Order: sequence, then C-alpha cells, then structure tokens
Amino acid sequence: MAILDRFLERGVRHGVLEVLRPDGSLRRFGTATEGFPQVRIRFTDKSAERRILHDPRLGAAEAFMDGQLVVEEGDIMELVELLRANARWDRGGELKENSPLKRVGGKLITLVDGINRAASAKKNIAHHYDVGNDLYRLFLDAEHMQYSCAYWPDRDMTLEQAQTAKLAHIAAKLALEPGQTVLDIGCGWGGMAIYLARNFDVRVKGITLSEEQLALARERAEEAGVADRIDFQLIDYRDLAARGDKFDRIVSVGMFEHVGQAQFGRFFRDCATLLTDEGVMLLHTIGRMGGPGSTDAFTRKYIFPGGYIPALSETLAASEKVRLIATDVETLRLHYAFTLREWYKRCVANRDAIVRLYDERFYRMWIFYLSGATAAFESGGMCNYQIQYTRSRHALPLARDYIAERERQLGGG
Repeated sequence: MAILDRFLERGVRHGVLEVLRPDGSLRRFGTATEGFPQVRIRFTDKSAERRILHDPRLGAAEAFMDGQLVVEEGDIMELVELLRANARWDRGGELKENSPLKRVGGKLITLVDGINRAASAKKNIAHHYDVGNDLYRLFLDAEHMQYSCAYWPDRDMTLEQAQTAKLAHIAAKLALEPGQTVLDIGCGWGGMAIYLARNFDVRVKGITLSEEQLALARERAEEAGVADRIDFQLIDYRDLAARGDKFDRIVSVGMFEHVGQAQFGRFFRDCATLLTDEGVMLLHTIGRMGGPGSTDAFTRKYIFPGGYIPALSETLAASEKVRLIATDVETLRLHYAFTLREWYKRCVANRDAIVRLYDERFYRMWIFYLSGATAAFESGGMCNYQIQYTRSRHALPLARDYIAERERQLGGG
C-alpha cells in the first residue's frame, strides 16, 4: 500500500524493516546500521495495513494480536524499538501517530477519564490487576513482586537485586524513625510494606483497590512474619482522608498514574490531610519528560483504562496548591527500560504458561504492551519521577547526605 510505504520510507532510515505482503511482494526500508535492529514482518491479509493507517499504535497492536501482522525475523520488541529509535524524543523526533483532531479528541478523553470517581477507579484497577496473580508471578521479581520501575545503580544487577535497591532507595528518602506510622497508597502485593516492616520499627497501613492484590499481600505478610505490624485494607485513599486518619510517612509507588488528570488536586489535598505536620511523603510515578499529553488508544483500551502519565510540571503545580513542599526531585531516565526488558524476557520464556492461563491473543497483547513501554522509556518521552514532599521546611536534614548514608546501611546501593 503506497501510503504505508511512504510512512515507512520516512520513518525507517536506520536499521532495516522488510515488509512481505499477501501478494508475495517484498519491500525493504532503511539501511543496516550498528545498534539498530533488522526485522521482517508479514501481513497475512490486506486489512492489516488499513488498521495501521487508521491508528498506527492501536492498529498495529490489534493486527499483531489477531495474527494479521507476523514478525518473521526478529521479534515484536525489536520491531517497536526500530520504529521508535528512528524518531528519538531526545533529538526532537516523535512518531506523528495522530492528526490534530485525534490529538484534541485524546485530550478530551483524558479529561473525562480523569474524573475517576471511586467506583470507576476500582473498576479500572480490577481491569489490570485482577487478571490473576499467577500472571504476575511469572515475570515479576520473586521476593518483592514489584510491578514498578526497579532501581539500577549497577547495570549488572539481577531484577531481584534492582527491585531491592529500589525499595532501599525509597526507604532512605522517607527518613523513617522508630515508632512511626506509614501509609502505602497503592500497596500492590505488599512488597514495600513488608520491606519497611522488616527493616524499620514502624507500623504500615497498605491500601489497594484490587481484591487479588489484597489477598496475596496479606498472605505474603503472614509468610514474612510481619503481619502484626501491617494492616492491608481494600479502601480508596479519598475515604481514608475523609475519616481523618493521620500518618508520619506516606509512600506511593506506581499508583499516581491511575489517579487521573482531573483528580491531581484532590489527590494532593488528601495526602496533605493524611500527613502529620512534620510528615514526609515519597511519590514514585511514571512521568512525561515533555509537557502534559494524553493516553494513547491502545493503552487506554487494553492496559490502563482511566490511566494518565503526568508531566512533572502538572504534578508539581497540583501539589503546590496545598503547600506540599517538594524537597527532592529525582528523574530516573533509563531504569524502567531496563526493568521492562527483564519482564519481557521472562514473559517470552513463560509464553506457554501465559497462553494456558489466557490465550494466544492475550499473550501477544501483553508482549506488545511491554515492547511499546520499553521503547517509550528508551527512545520516547517517558521516565520516572521520585518526588519527596514535606509540610514543614524543618522536617528533614539540611543536606541530602542522609539518603545515601541510609541506603548504604540498608545495603541497597
């Protein structure tokens, strides 16, 4: 199809993409370049190209999921990497996937999704996290089950070591003291709460909207011998704030992406309400390195309905309104890309198990999601932010040396 060929001629200059069509014709795009993949794909019917032209990311995903786009040389990770690496965000490039009208439409959908009332929030969380704990056991780190960006001070670390390093890095920024109370908003399978309870004399309340996560988190706390110091609950943070609970420390890892743009102000207002006067909060979130944007159609439909990746500017603007002081901001640039590649490798290694749990289409959807996310962190505009907040300018030491010192004590860095 001539239109798609023109798109690929412009979009693939480094590396090689070969396209085999149903009529037997073969087109080659790009030039072999060190560091760029060589990939061959085959379209099994003509409708696949129309789907891609209508919406490149969603169309390509669904064509791949339905077997209309087959990767014959290389794999889906390399295909997505090839396309994204030819339009690196850092160098002013980005794949122009949508028309201006579609971009406006995407922003409107983001605003509607962002209303995120409690009932829809629980439904959205269940869509992704209640697909079953067995899936996540197949690719997450075994000890902590962290479904969020690991921390790689040493690139030669295993995934397990990097996730432990992440927990230590965050714990160090919380500046915990004996006897304190900690709120873990979006506690997942309990990895952070268990780590804090094991390593510090603190009491932790972990909250989630996922029933699957709640059950396993409680089970894991019992196995770790810290259930007496952790209270896991199925409750919305908004309800917790409304009843007047207070905590010395708040930590939230990989949850802010589910809040919704329109709820940023409410989230930080409730966090400020939940935090004691001398309290400290650490927010770990996926972020945009550019300005505010909108969630792409594939992610919105299949992965995180109601989700939105925030820009640093809009995150800080929302927190400033409730006088939360941003005392430390760190940008993790490539750490999630390393993490996602490890998850991808484990999913591919466990392909048969995933297909047995769900089906072939789900497996293809899942590895497309991991591939696209990896490319976004390697070449696109995605990163992770860790933002430390206080309500008092006197709550933390004057210099940030205490963070590195506590990390060394924990053995995480």
